[in-house]
Order: sequence, then structure tokens, then C-alpha cells
Amino acid sequence: MSGAVLEANQIRKVLGHGAGQVHALRGVDLALRGGELTLLMGPSGSGKTTLLSVLGCMLTPTSGTVSIAGHDTANADAETLARLRRNHIGFIFQSYHLFPTLTASENVQLALDLRGEPSAPARVRAHAALTQVGLAHKVGSFPREMSGGEQQRVAIARAIVSNPSAILADEPTAALDSENGQAIMAILAEIAQEPGRGVLVVTHDARLLPYADRIHRIEDGLIVGVEAGQARKAELRAAAAGPR
Repeated sequence: MSGAVLEANQIRKVLGHGAGQVHALRGVDLALRGGELTLLMGPSGSGKTTLLSVLGCMLTPTSGTVSIAGHDTANADAETLARLRRNHIGFIFQSYHLFPTLTASENVQLALDLRGEPSAPARVRAHAALTQVGLAHKVGSFPREMSGGEQQRVAIARAIVSNPSAILADEPTAALDSENGQAIMAILAEIAQEPGRGVLVVTHDARLLPYADRIHRIEDGLIVGVEAGQARKAELRAAAAGPR
């Protein structure tokens, strides 16, 4: 297990104005460690997605600080935040966000094109990322020719192709049946084993608990509990038992 690849300290986020003002986050501390899959769990309206947006530099906190791969985002301008997102964060969403007119390979390669990488090596890396998620046979397929589970794997390949420090996934299994959801989580858990990368999954689905190294529970904009996940507990039990 490595150190924190993404860290939030005393994050507060106020949305709206006047009588409609909402304190979405009320002093959140969270560290995403390399080599771990962390679940952020809580009911609807608890602040999960708002926190994910702040961690991913898509929302600016009202107060508090976010550090990504050692880079403090305080007072960073829009261009700097965009560069941090491109270089250090991979996003996975519930609704995939694939371009229907692009093949699986082209959808993945787009993440590298935005970084200005040459087409030939970018294509090779896109194919490698699709192979990693079990879609080597779908590189030339369009989204309409793939199942929901396959489309989400393309989205994961797009998120990892640029080798980011942090993968942020917002309800990545919510639109999938149980079998495909379990397959997606197995892929994310494998990705999270890389020492320099952390995976944060926002969910309210207790079926994902077996994949977690760490669990943060959020309610009413506050982290109300942090605990070792079932995957981490199993690892600790195995280490304690020693060789047989």
C-alpha cells in the first residue's frame, strides 16, 4: 500500500444562495491511497457526488484544500485544474458517456488525443487498455454493438489509458445487472492493486463491499465513519496467518 494519491482536507461546499442555500459538504477529510479501492457510501443527498466533483476538480470547494498527486489545487486557475484532470484523474460515470459515432478504440484514444499524444502510439495504448479490460475483440465495435457491461468496460479503458493517479467512479454499476456489475468491480479492484494508483467508487450498493480495501461513509455532508473493507481485512488475516 502506498501513500495518498489524492487528499481532501476540511472541504466545505455551499450550493445556492439565500433561502435556497444548501451546505452540501461540511468539513470533509478524505485520503485516497495508492494500491487501494475505496468506497464512498451514503444515501441519496448525502453529498457523495458533490464530493466526487470537488475531488475531480470539476467543482471548486467553498473552503478547504484538495491535493492531487502532490499538487495543491488551492488558487489554481481553470487551465491548471484542467491539466491536473487530464494528467492525474480518470473518470467513470454511470451512463458511460461514449461517443456513438466512434469505435471502442477511438473512444478510448480520445483521452490521449486531448493530451496531444501522436495518433500511432495513442492507438497502440488504446488497444492495450481495451485488452486489459477484456475487450480486445471489440476494438472496432461501436457502442450500439455492445452490451451495457461492455460499454462500461470501454469507459474504464478510457479512464486508465493515460495512466492517471486516481480513478473516480460515480455509481459505475448502477445501470448494470448483478453479473455485469460484479465483473466491473472485479476489473476496478484489479486496477486498484497498482501501487501508484487509487480507485474511489461512489455507491450506495452494499453488494460492492467485498471489493473494498477501505470504506468512507458519508451522511449530510460529513464523513461519519471510516473502516477497513472486506478485501483489506482478508489481506490482513492472510498476512497474520503467515506461510503454511
